[in-house]
Amino acid sequence: MACESALPAIMDEQALMGLNPNADAGYRQRALAYFEQLKESRDGWEVCAEALVKGVYSDDHVKFFCFQVLEHQIKFRHGSLSAAQQQLIRETLMKWLQAQLMNLHPEKPFIRNKAAQVLALTFVMEYLTFWPKFFFDILALVGLSPNGVDIYLRMLMAIDAEVVDRDILHSPEETRRNTLIKDGMREQCIPALVESWFQILQTYQHTHGELTCQCLEVVGAYVSWIDLNLIANDRFVNLLLSHMSMEELREEACDCLFEIINKGMDPVDKTKLVESLCRVLQSAGFFNVEQEEDVDFLAKFSRLVNGMGQSLVLSWTKLSKTDLKVSAETLHAVESKVPLMLQLLIHEDDDISANIVGFCYDYLHVLKQLPALNEQQKSNVEAIMLAVMNKLKYDDEYNFENEGEDEAMFVEYRKQLKMLLDRLAQVSPELLLESVHRVFNATMQNWQTVQFMEVEVAIRLLYMLGEALPASHGAHFSGDTAKTSTLQAMMRTLISCGVSGYQHSSVTLEFFETVVRYDKFFLVEPQHIPSVLMAFLDQRGLRHSSPKVRSRVAYLFSRFIKTLHKHMNAFIEDILSRIQDLLELAPPENGFPALLSNDDQLFMFETAGVLIVHGESPAERKQALMRSLLTPLMEAFRMLLAKLPQEGDEERQVALADCLSHAVGFASRTSKAFSNKQTVKQCGCSEVYLDCLQTVLPALSCPVQRGPLRSAVRSFIHRMIICLEEEVLPFIPAASQHMLKDCEPRDLQEFIPLVSQITAKFKNQVSPFLQEIFMPLVMAIFEVLSRPAEENDQTAALEKQMLRRSYFSFIQTIASSGMNEVMASQGAENIERVLFTIIQGAVDFPDPVAQKTCFIILSRLVELWGGKDGLVGFPDFIYKHIVPACFMAPLKPTFDLSDAQTVLTLSECTLTLQMIHLKRGPECIQFLQEYLPSLQVSPEITQELCQVLQQPDVKVLKNYMKVFFQQAKL
Repeated sequence: MACESALPAIMDEQALMGLNPNADAGYRQRALAYFEQLKESRDGWEVCAEALVKGVYSDDHVKFFCFQVLEHQIKFRHGSLSAAQQQLIRETLMKWLQAQLMNLHPEKPFIRNKAAQVLALTFVMEYLTFWPKFFFDILALVGLSPNGVDIYLRMLMAIDAEVVDRDILHSPEETRRNTLIKDGMREQCIPALVESWFQILQTYQHTHGELTCQCLEVVGAYVSWIDLNLIANDRFVNLLLSHMSMEELREEACDCLFEIINKGMDPVDKTKLVESLCRVLQSAGFFNVEQEEDVDFLAKFSRLVNGMGQSLVLSWTKLSKTDLKVSAETLHAVESKVPLMLQLLIHEDDDISANIVGFCYDYLHVLKQLPALNEQQKSNVEAIMLAVMNKLKYDDEYNFENEGEDEAMFVEYRKQLKMLLDRLAQVSPELLLESVHRVFNATMQNWQTVQFMEVEVAIRLLYMLGEALPASHGAHFSGDTAKTSTLQAMMRTLISCGVSGYQHSSVTLEFFETVVRYDKFFLVEPQHIPSVLMAFLDQRGLRHSSPKVRSRVAYLFSRFIKTLHKHMNAFIEDILSRIQDLLELAPPENGFPALLSNDDQLFMFETAGVLIVHGESPAERKQALMRSLLTPLMEAFRMLLAKLPQEGDEERQVALADCLSHAVGFASRTSKAFSNKQTVKQCGCSEVYLDCLQTVLPALSCPVQRGPLRSAVRSFIHRMIICLEEEVLPFIPAASQHMLKDCEPRDLQEFIPLVSQITAKFKNQVSPFLQEIFMPLVMAIFEVLSRPAEENDQTAALEKQMLRRSYFSFIQTIASSGMNEVMASQGAENIERVLFTIIQGAVDFPDPVAQKTCFIILSRLVELWGGKDGLVGFPDFIYKHIVPACFMAPLKPTFDLSDAQTVLTLSECTLTLQMIHLKRGPECIQFLQEYLPSLQVSPEITQELCQVLQQPDVKVLKNYMKVFFQQAKL
């Protein structure tokens, strides 16, 4: 049906059947098509308007549908409607609203909300122009009718969402319009609206709780931008306070008072407002928190007190810079709220406590800025400290084995308490240290008889001191003797009192976390190392019954050993024999769950490597130990690799390939202990790793599961290039051949960095290899890039983009390593082909990262081949392709000069032009004088650009080129 033609005056009943959520797919499809048809039709919406006014349909989904069609007209086509049509919309909405007043059964909430949205949209479109009396018309119509008031309040919230809500992004045009609307409302109708709210609250407070709560929500939403005196006056505040005593209204009344308190205003006025509110709340008994049993209300009340406290602190901050007398009074006002704050902070309900943390934090910040604390302030600090220590404790319900939403919320709450503890440390570090010491000692003396949460929090507090009392590079045990002696004493107690054997996973984990946080303690008192090692190695640590504990301990153990490797010599072989079974490759067919996951085992192999490498044994012993560590891995690898091609089942293949990849990863991880080839040689381990390399390379020719196997072997070669350097080179050509067979984009993408690493590290040593592999690699890349892909396949497009970037990075590595002979030896036709891809990358693909790389390559090639004795025919290429690229790329519409990455590309493009001028001199200037007019550049600008190009300051040139292209694109 064409858009112009009028729709019949009745609706398509069959299409409407598809609006029911239970309708079958065919009907639903028809309803959607009908919706689109009505939206596109110039007057189809009028059928919906009539249906709404006359109440033709009783089906809720049809009513909702009609409002949706109206909404679309107002939102997207309002400007193109005739005056009569706009009047019809106004009349439709008012008649529908009038009908609601008489309705014995109000519409469902979802229909009322949609009607409120449509009214709000109409208001936004028409208030400033056609309907300035909007609110007066609505108020005159609805009066105090409950049905009408309900829609009026919903509409006000919808207007707030459209005009005020800061969480919704608006265009600059919408923002300007919204400011005009608010200004107009302030001048014309806000007092009338406020009066209507007062009447609604007064009328319905005892009989209609839901309406009253809705109205309180509206007041809270609007108070941020209207004149506060309209609300913050005796009659309104007294009404709100009376609501604070009514069970159904008190939470919403609390939120409303919070919004009033939160309004930005002069600091002196804000202090007066807060103080007057506090006096009234206190005299009404709201400060007697311990007598209140309703935790939901208390959570809201805590938020209100937090808002009042933070407002006072903000006023104090502003006043302390200008008026000392008034700021002292404000500080007194802040301090008078501290007892209430403490009651809320220590409350057993964490939500109530969490809501007051902001005020507590800000109060401590105030104390930190004071020159000295009085006795009361010191007492407040201590009270906050005790509250935090108490609230950090887990409760009985915390589920450690299966952490859900409640547990996640407690973890977040603990983070807030940690912020308070850190702030306490800034206010009074001595007091914090002393308090933690006292709690810690008391708990550790009786840990066998104390509940787990008490023990965990005592150790946790010791752990938290590490961040709360900062020390550079963890040097907590040097410098200030008062601090170091206290921390050392606590560490001694932690290790010697036997608490590591406490039968609860939270205590166990906290013990190991703390031991590793303060690993520098063992440099001062190494006599404690053996007992901690035993804890790591037995059923308290790596053999613990909980997989979660074992996993974390594997990581912490590797950190412990790395820090203290110099003190491990006496224990190396004992540790290695004790962890031997944890270093076994778990075969895929084994049905038993391994003690450690594959990721955990990586840490164990790294730890074993560190112990062997940093021990004081002679090189032969180190070699023997490393061999005994890696030989079982490599034997398992050979056996599994032989099995893999014979395995027919896809799932089993994946499991075997996974296992093979882990074996390679483990071998690779042991080498992390070496920093370079020198250390591998000194330990006599070069042969061991070369044997590993020979064992894993055959995996590259495995006909199945190529992706994961290639990836694992490639990572191992990367690592071996660092550890064995040129000893790896004989293996590279054959490995590369295998890796270039039947490539996927990802294979190539991962292979290119390997070639780049070899190129950058060995330069001319690998020139013959690179000359041989260069074109096969380039052709493999071209082949993958030319494969057809679905037009909207985002993944394939991204893979190709990443591969293109990798390809250009590879060419850049070769060019910048000074190995121009690699490209020069490829024959004229191949060189030209590669050069064209670089020009194409610089100009045709809107990817500033790749474009930048391409210009870096072009600049380098001009430097290498653009002079008198350069590559034959290259000067021609410069003028035919490189110079035009320097202008064509930035002139493309996709070249966005407001984007930082694109500006970097332009910078490299400018440097390329400069390099051409440097190499070709006056000839380049002459060419530009002929070329630029072909781009419609005027003779004056051409002359100017040529002059700037000839001056020596590159910064001037870059700035000029940016302006040049900005002007050219206007």
